[in-house]
Amino acid sequence: MKTIVPSLFLAGTLFTGCAGLSDASNGTLLGGGVGALAGQAIGHDTKSTLIGSAVGAVIGYGVGNERDKKRLQP
Repeated sequence: MKTIVPSLFLAGTLFTGCAGLSDASNGTLLGGGVGALAGQAIGHDTKSTLIGSAVGAVIGYGVGNERDKKRLQP
């Protein structure tokens, strides 16, 4: 059960990226998923998973937002 939930979360995150959302949205979702998995792998507890998810989401949003800005430039 401990590995099923993160795996389903990551799979849902990856499939959401195909829904035509902006790069910032996709980056937030993917970064949050990867951060959650990394936090769980490093800390082996809920607190580490939540911190990893938050940090990953912030970094993913930043990267995706910059990609959106570059795509909209003439």
